[in-house]
Amino acid sequence: MKRKPIIALIYDFDGTLSPGNMQEFGFIQAIHQTPEEFWRKSDGIARGQDASNILSYMKLMFDEARRSGIKLTRTDFHRYGAEIKLYEGVREWFRIVNAYGASKGVVIEHYINSSGLKEIIEGSPIASEFKHIFAGSFIYDENGEAEWPGIAVDYTAKTQFLFKIQKGIFSSRDAKRVNESVAEDKKRIPFSHMIYFGDGETDVPSMKVVGMFGGHSVAVFDPEIQSKRAAAQKLLRQGRASFITPAVYTRDSRTYRLVCAIIDKIRADVELNRLSKYK
Repeated sequence: MKRKPIIALIYDFDGTLSPGNMQEFGFIQAIHQTPEEFWRKSDGIARGQDASNILSYMKLMFDEARRSGIKLTRTDFHRYGAEIKLYEGVREWFRIVNAYGASKGVVIEHYINSSGLKEIIEGSPIASEFKHIFAGSFIYDENGEAEWPGIAVDYTAKTQFLFKIQKGIFSSRDAKRVNESVAEDKKRIPFSHMIYFGDGETDVPSMKVVGMFGGHSVAVFDPEIQSKRAAAQKLLRQGRASFITPAVYTRDSRTYRLVCAIIDKIRADVELNRLSKYK
């Protein structure tokens, strides 16, 4: 039986599916700081030490939790994730896109590719919608408490996960199979079957990789913030993103119409490729 084509929808999280940063929906309040205070401290560590912004915020979370007498366990992170605010329509988005894909004879899979924390995303109301979540995470001690960064995902590190999605590798640690040569027709999800969603410059390397190999990139923006719209327009103007759209995910949204059109194109390309092999 011929396998149905798989189309991967790959999302950044902060600013893409959720307004703001995930640390701002519970954790920062728990340490009695404002988002501005927390990120100012994090940026100060990165600048002062010439360090990774991602490792700096992870260290700051660890230090501030300890200073406030708060434990960082997976359960705590999941609790913060449950409080995450989502953009309009996100909760229903996966169901309606999956249904449209099925009506066109393709399988839709959803992935997260984020510089945020996997443990927080796992606690979010939409965690079960994703085939896999690629994101930062901590190492935990024998008591289940975070003690050290395990995975830090910066801008360019995100691109490695695109190749893992392409080959059907769901281990963040794997550094062998992802670099093995695989024939194009053996790849589980070719880049041309990927749709990447991001909201800013941190997504540029991933957008460029997806676009370079025939995929589609979508820059979303908060429709209520003009600077976010301007940032998305810049990505489009510079050729980083293929499309831009407000971060609204309802059935009557531009985002839904856009994704349906891309699914139609991918499905048509698959059929044309099949017809080209007539002997």
